[in-house]
Amino acid sequence: MSDLNKQAEDLAIKPENVKCGLTLSIQPIPPSLQGLTNEEIESLEKQLVKKLDIRLMPMLVLIYIMNYLDRNAIAAAKLSGITEELNLTSVQFQTCVSILFVGYILMQVPSNLFLNKIGRPALYLPTCMIIWGVLCGVSGATQNYGGLVACRFILGFVEAAYFPGCMATLSAWYTSKELSLRTAILYCGSLLSGAFSGLIAAGIIEGSITVFIAFVAYFILPNFPHNSTFVTEQQRELAIWRLAKDISEDDWESQEKPSLLGGFKECIVDYKTWFLVILNLGAVSSGTINIFFPTVVEGLGESRIHTLLLTVPPYILSCIVAMAVSRNADRTGERYLHFTLPLWISIAGFIISAATTKLGPRYFAMMIMLPGVYTAFIIGISWVANTLPRPSSKRAAALALMNAIANCSSIYSPYLYPDRGAPRFILAMSVNAGTSLLSIFTATVFRFLLQRLNRIIDSREREEGRSGGFRYLL
Repeated sequence: MSDLNKQAEDLAIKPENVKCGLTLSIQPIPPSLQGLTNEEIESLEKQLVKKLDIRLMPMLVLIYIMNYLDRNAIAAAKLSGITEELNLTSVQFQTCVSILFVGYILMQVPSNLFLNKIGRPALYLPTCMIIWGVLCGVSGATQNYGGLVACRFILGFVEAAYFPGCMATLSAWYTSKELSLRTAILYCGSLLSGAFSGLIAAGIIEGSITVFIAFVAYFILPNFPHNSTFVTEQQRELAIWRLAKDISEDDWESQEKPSLLGGFKECIVDYKTWFLVILNLGAVSSGTINIFFPTVVEGLGESRIHTLLLTVPPYILSCIVAMAVSRNADRTGERYLHFTLPLWISIAGFIISAATTKLGPRYFAMMIMLPGVYTAFIIGISWVANTLPRPSSKRAAALALMNAIANCSSIYSPYLYPDRGAPRFILAMSVNAGTSLLSIFTATVFRFLLQRLNRIIDSREREEGRSGGFRYLL
């Protein structure tokens, strides 16, 4: 049997799991939901999703805003004169930016596997947040290059827990048709922080706010469905059951602890993982322009305050576009076009920015490049959770591995923006356009592979006289 046939067989609905009277449910209906009509169950599900949105999303977004503020404050600090205060050369400053992502990458997979093992994001994520808040405050008090490098490295090591941990939490609560929009809502936290980071106080203040928010988060963030206390027993059973229907398997009912190494092994031997890694690597690599975006905008020749203000509209537009595209992606269940079309728009922005120094065209380029790469990344990361949904340990490992490898681009990207490259930064814009093309090409091949897998599943279900099983989102 070919690998593709094996992949399709693994996802097939087993006849013994299909129960009479249910609409192609893969898991038996929970006791608390038995006897209810489809309309009543749908109403309960809407109430659950609304409750999740109110409880989970605002706090995750707020924490993510602080995560990005603390991480990227160094970009605005350059405009404020940190290089002169610490006597940093251009290369030393680039190293200070880059070194954070070394620690960030090293910790991604171990952190997410550990979170999946303990199953308590409400405890783990705020604790990590307190630590990085303290480190951010310490970074603001450094007096030399060596101290700043050390603080940035450790800060990345601790901050690595947050984004993949958020995605593991979201994918444990939301179905494939709900995930893209929630990922977009979450990622708007980073976009808003990018918009206003230059207008917020120094790192020591940001670090203090981070620690305060972390203590509040202990009492608000939920754990995974099987061990959360903020939902009723009926809502807990509904949360588990609807995810079971969505991905053909129950992630959280098993009393056995998920295997850390087992999930990681399943992740790395699945060829689909590496397609997803490459297509997201290209999008994230193009998006590293956000680290030096204030410097790029400074090339327009405006004053420092005007430069910081000019960075705001592209991030605000990115929020609007990402929300709209992600909502439509969830509504239609389509992923490929929602991923690739924004990247084509970004490529146009990179080309224009590298080709001219005129104010109007360059600012137009900046207005379209960020929405494109950010939107593509959001769709790409939700595509990971949709394509590798089970078991939970594999999904957690895949999300972390993808984010870790994708962020390798943040190690080399600072060196693409040397001072001598201003204002056009031709090398950086060329690399950004190239990595976007890499993502588009990979996504195109990947879509054809998923189409073939779906055809195999269709054929097998016709032979067995059933329908309605798991399908890959294209």
